[in-house]
Amino acid sequence: MPSIDVCFSPELLPLYDLKGKIAVAVDVLRATSSMVTALAHGVTHIAPVSELHECLAYKEQNYLVAAERDGVKAEGFDLGNSPFHYREDGVKGRFLAITTTNGTQAINRSRTADAVIVGAFLNVGAVANYLKAANKDVVVVCAGWKGLFNLEDTLFAGALAERLEDDFSLNHDATLAAHSMYQSAKHDLLGYLSKSSHVQRLERLHILPDIEFCLQHDVYDVVPVLEGDFLVPAK
Repeated sequence: MPSIDVCFSPELLPLYDLKGKIAVAVDVLRATSSMVTALAHGVTHIAPVSELHECLAYKEQNYLVAAERDGVKAEGFDLGNSPFHYREDGVKGRFLAITTTNGTQAINRSRTADAVIVGAFLNVGAVANYLKAANKDVVVVCAGWKGLFNLEDTLFAGALAERLEDDFSLNHDATLAAHSMYQSAKHDLLGYLSKSSHVQRLERLHILPDIEFCLQHDVYDVVPVLEGDFLVPAK
């Protein structure tokens, strides 16, 4: 039986051997939620990059370019990190390059895995189905906040563990902790997270609708998978 483990921060990834495993990169608020939404609404592929200058360079190739730092859209970019930006008609058929404070770092630092996919509450069921079909060990890579632990990504890991518990071993302490947290929180995720640092940070930016949207489960069936330098919908 394959196992599911949880890495609470990309800073801890040197302690994990990702070879032969599938990495599920997650930044619930809001990078991976935006990526899932973008592909679900017709963006052709996404280039997740770590630095602002790398992202801006894609504009010369007619990409939409999106960037966020500390929760705010970076100056000079087309889009920010709100999932609502990617539900507009203008994104369909476009290429997208994106860089964010935490999420794109988690993706790019997971590349030693056999496969890297992107998860969010918005596609948690589709991610679970993908992993069941693949039948490989899984490590959920939580983006956290600037290297630190956060609640929302850990709760996603717990939600995914709940979906997989009949088919995967949950015998890692981090997985058991995430699963237990999700059982406590799942009936009122927003209430549970209301005092968390990142939710409070985003509320100060007056984007509560983003938070509420990102905490919805199973809105989309798409699973972004990293192929080379680009995220594309899994076939």
